Amino acid sequence: MKTKRLTITVALMALCFLAVSCRQKSSDVDVDLIRNPRSAKGLQVKEAMPVITFDSEVHDFGRLSAGESISYSFRFRNTGNADLILSGASATCGCTVADYPKGRIAPGGEGYVTVTFKSAGKSGQQLQEVTVVTNAQPSRVKLRITAQVAH
Repeated sequence: MKTKRLTITVALMALCFLAVSCRQKSSDVDVDLIRNPRSAKGLQVKEAMPVITFDSEVHDFGRLSAGESISYSFRFRNTGNADLILSGASATCGCTVADYPKGRIAPGGEGYVTVTFKSAGKSGQQLQEVTVVTNAQPSRVKLRITAQVAH
């Protein structure tokens, strides 16, 4: 008797699953539901958005001596129409540290993300990345530094 009830229960669950999963799905998405700078239909959304624009996202320190510590400041501007907020900057290695502005940057304002690379214990070609996290879209920007460390 228990086996029969179990079989019926499993069969009913399978039918319910099929009924729910086989419904016709709509391919249109209501543009008003999307909170991205571009809608699903490719239209510009009128919502105010910050835009972070770096002069350059890559810097080559060139040739360094082992043990040398060197910094570079990546200049950026808020080319959007809302306040820009940088909420973090993390490096791929402990040998690289980033400093960034902690306050709001108004539209048209600018700032710097300063990246310091310590070459102690390094040798040869180096490539380090710093990921800057903001309230802009896309929310993450990768800055890259390179160096040739000689002993």
